[in-house]
Amino acid sequence: MKKFVLAAAAAVLVPAFAVPALAADAPAAAPTVLSTADTKLGDLLDNPAAKAILTKYISEMISNPQIDQARGMTLKQLQGYAADALPDLTLAKIDAELAKLPAK
Repeated sequence: MKKFVLAAAAAVLVPAFAVPALAADAPAAAPTVLSTADTKLGDLLDNPAAKAILTKYISEMISNPQIDQARGMTLKQLQGYAADALPDLTLAKIDAELAKLPAK
């Protein structure tokens, strides 16, 4: 019984000590590339270079006082609610310009 308790205690403690070592071996996160499919609108609006691109293509939409309600969505998600204001061609143009920005 004593050996079982010691083995159980070791099984619980070993993973706890191994976690920091695993975290240290983890590769660095890849630079973030902005896109209409993966980047939230709020992040695009908070980035001055990205906001300038959005202003170029969808200025009416982003100047709307209610746009803050959509900050947690991507432009691709918003397209489902405003397909006429965000056609695929417009999103493609925005993505092409966002791709030229330096990754962070």
